[in-house]
Amino acid sequence: MNKIYLVMASMGLMLASTVSLAAKGGDPIITKVMVDQLEVRDDSGESTTVLEGQTWIGKDLNKLWIKLDSDYESSDEYESEVQFLYSKAVAPYWDLQMGLRNDNSPDENDSYGVLGFQGLAPYYFETDVAAFIAEDGDLSARLSFEYELLFTQKLILSPELSLDLYAQDDSENGIGSGLSSSNLGLRLRYELTREFAPYIGISQDKLYGDSADYAKLAGIDDNRSQWVVGVRAWF
Repeated sequence: MNKIYLVMASMGLMLASTVSLAAKGGDPIITKVMVDQLEVRDDSGESTTVLEGQTWIGKDLNKLWIKLDSDYESSDEYESEVQFLYSKAVAPYWDLQMGLRNDNSPDENDSYGVLGFQGLAPYYFETDVAAFIAEDGDLSARLSFEYELLFTQKLILSPELSLDLYAQDDSENGIGSGLSSSNLGLRLRYELTREFAPYIGISQDKLYGDSADYAKLAGIDDNRSQWVVGVRAWF
């Protein structure tokens, strides 16, 4: 717990320094809140409510960044992930990010250190790549990519891919080393305004290797597809 407080205090000092420098230099502090996905996923009558979003405050080169990923099925079945990050611009369209991640569910509450990059890759692929180190030293990584295909200025198809990788087996949590899982999404949205867009789509979760074997032993489907309906918004 002391490690968590230390990381949060350090990020608070970084943000305070950023605000002070911005005030002295006349460079205004700016903020953004992005709700990437607020949706209901349905699979044969079983629904899950998903919220993925991020917000930041700071200026061009230095920001405090918060990321949220939450899945809710019931009071006994939910998962949430929150990342508190200091973000530093290191190249045009690219930020280096470091900080803390906390996972919460009915059975677990785990913390990780985070180091990653977020930005716009060639050919306009939105990219978020991060490595995580658990309190016991276990290593994992996540690679996320998103692309936008404009049919019109308002009708946009957005394919997304996320990959989770682990450096070691964790049979207790049903995780195998190597490529453990992927999520592939395809969402078609219509921007009523630039800041608000309802969408429909499909999401597929798939497990690989030992992770798939652990799931089968537990009676869990290792390949699951769900229809989704939701909204995307920012302000």
